[in-house]
Amino acid sequence: MAKKPRVPSTAALRVLDQVGIAYDLHPYDYVERGGTRASAAALGQPQHCIIKTLVFEDDVRAPLVVLMHGDFEVSAKALARVRGCRAISPCDPDTAQRHSGYKVGGTSPFGLKKALPIYVESSILDLPRIFINGGARGLLVSLDPQVLVTLLGAVPVQVARSG
Repeated sequence: MAKKPRVPSTAALRVLDQVGIAYDLHPYDYVERGGTRASAAALGQPQHCIIKTLVFEDDVRAPLVVLMHGDFEVSAKALARVRGCRAISPCDPDTAQRHSGYKVGGTSPFGLKKALPIYVESSILDLPRIFINGGARGLLVSLDPQVLVTLLGAVPVQVARSG
């Protein structure tokens, strides 16, 4: 009999449980630097449905979160236009962890350490179900993408570019 993986209690899961959001847990063996390609392969899901939670800073070092399809990159130039600032860049891992409260590879938009502006690539909202980090490396949750807007107040944007 296969051993059931232990699922940690995370801030993200506590938030989802507290507000009664329906989700399914998907633990998998985390691969260092494997990204969404590794999690998609482990779960047998298209990489397009695996959503990355990325922490950026604008030109005055104000942090923000971008939710992006696993098979796309964020156009920093397009995101800066949306934010009305000169430049935006991804945070280094230590800075991202300081802003989010999560280790890189386990960053969830749910249960962030502090409230941050959240942007979601608009086409994510068209998917029937998404897989997004549950607050730990090797743990995704699947849920209705509309939760990103209704619970998090995520702002739909079009900032994707082919990866």
